[in-house]
Amino acid sequence: MYKRILVAIDGSKISNLALEEAIGLAREMKSQLLLLHVNEGLPAQWEPEGAPMLILPEMLDAIAEAAESLLRKARERAERAGIPVETRLVEALGRRAAQVISEEARKWPADLLVLGTHGRKGFDHLLLGSVAEGVIRTASMPVLLVRQSTA
Repeated sequence: MYKRILVAIDGSKISNLALEEAIGLAREMKSQLLLLHVNEGLPAQWEPEGAPMLILPEMLDAIAEAAESLLRKARERAERAGIPVETRLVEALGRRAAQVISEEARKWPADLLVLGTHGRKGFDHLLLGSVAEGVIRTASMPVLLVRQSTA
C-alpha cells in the first residue's frame, strides 16, 4: 500500500521509535524509505545586556556534522533491516520544520509520512509548539504519528 515512506528524524528517543515503526512498515510492505533531517540552525539566544551572540563557523560545522552522523546511523539501521533507503539533510532557512517536512514529502513524493510526537499539552505545547501538528495541517499524504508508550 505504501511504497515510499518518508521518516522525519531528529535524534530524539521518540524519533528513534518512529524510525523503528517505519522500518517495520517498509519491511512488511516492501517499501523504500527517505530519512529526512531538517536543520533549523542555531536556537535563538539572548545575551546579557543585549550583546549579540557570536556565531563561529566551527559551530555551524559541528551542527552539520552532527546531522550527517544522525542520518548515517539511521541509514545503517534501515540497511541492516534490508530496506532500500535514501537520506536527505535540508536547511530550514527561516521556515518552520513542519513546512519543510511537508514540502520534502511532496517533492519526493511520499505515500506516507512518519514522525514522532511528544504529545505535549497545555503550556508546554504553547511554548514549544508542535512540529507534528504543523505536519498534519500541511501534509498532502497520510501521516503516521508515533508516540512513546506510557505503559
